Amino acid sequence: MPIQQPNRVDTVDAAMQLALSLAARGPARDPNPQVGCVLLAPPAAGGEPRRILGRGFHRGAGTPHAEAAALADARADGADVRGATAVVTLEPCAHSGRTPSCADALLEAGVAEVVYAVADRNPIASGGAERLRASGVRVREGLRAAEGESLLRVWLTNVTERRPFVTLKLASTLDGKVAAADGSSQWITSDAARSHAHQRRAEACAILVGTGTQRADNPSLSVRGPASKVAAQPLRVVMGLRDVAADAAVRAQPELFVHLRTHNPAAALEELRARGVRHVIVEGGPTIAAAFLRAGLVDEIDAYLAPILLGDGASSVASLDIGSLRDANRWATESVHPLGVDTLIHLVREPQAASAPSRTAGIEGVAA
Repeated sequence: MPIQQPNRVDTVDAAMQLALSLAARGPARDPNPQVGCVLLAPPAAGGEPRRILGRGFHRGAGTPHAEAAALADARADGADVRGATAVVTLEPCAHSGRTPSCADALLEAGVAEVVYAVADRNPIASGGAERLRASGVRVREGLRAAEGESLLRVWLTNVTERRPFVTLKLASTLDGKVAAADGSSQWITSDAARSHAHQRRAEACAILVGTGTQRADNPSLSVRGPASKVAAQPLRVVMGLRDVAADAAVRAQPELFVHLRTHNPAAALEELRARGVRHVIVEGGPTIAAAFLRAGLVDEIDAYLAPILLGDGASSVASLDIGSLRDANRWATESVHPLGVDTLIHLVREPQAASAPSRTAGIEGVAA
């Protein structure tokens, strides 16, 4: 399928922006990273915009990598790539598996320069930059690295921490309540916020709640609405020691139901990783949220805030055993989006919060 894009760019930076947009078209749930590549003709005299020779992105495990796809795109147009610049969102791999080494493919094509955003941290595939430099190719790293790492955040967590990436979803009132004093909780947020949450579910491999939330709300944990038409359903995961009723909504598709009989978040993630899960959304309740936060196993937070005040009722997060403001669990606001009458605040870990105080912390004081 041809990729319709501009035929020239003024700068290598503009080419990287294009490569990042191509990378985002790859499958989010795939075990391989989302990568995009743009091949530029050698610089023209007089600083004229550089012609784009080829474009490509990785379409999933077993398909050509982005560099190979861009080379194939260029060759299909009869373009000569000798002396070209390859602009890639991830360092070209040096590993030959189901597909050949991208570093070798670029060398064989006669590419003169490679510019990439993010270094490959997978020990099996890294080393492409060194191989290219050793063969006389000019290599530059770090162009738009922050954007590249944001796009690759799930994959990077998988390869560096050897666990699934964790999104904590919080949906609460302005004063942080998830239920009123009488226990009523549906619906705190609006249709617009819930629709967005289903789009987020469609990006994840698994949705996780505790047995308390499962019993109280009987959620289906499925993707519904428009997102369900374009995404496979995620695993429906219940974490805790109590049994899950045979007629529970999460059991509607038995092949997607997983019961993790543990109170230990690290153990839960280890089992999910063994099942091929790369990204899990933790949706509650307060005790589960606190357990993952105490263990330092939350990578980002989607906080949906409704313009409601309750005063009394259940808090969105249970005790974190923090007695002083100086010890607060702090997060960095990455973006703020209005969703109907509600507001979504997307937060990421601050650097000092990136390492866990205890990877073995579990759910304390909870009946089985």
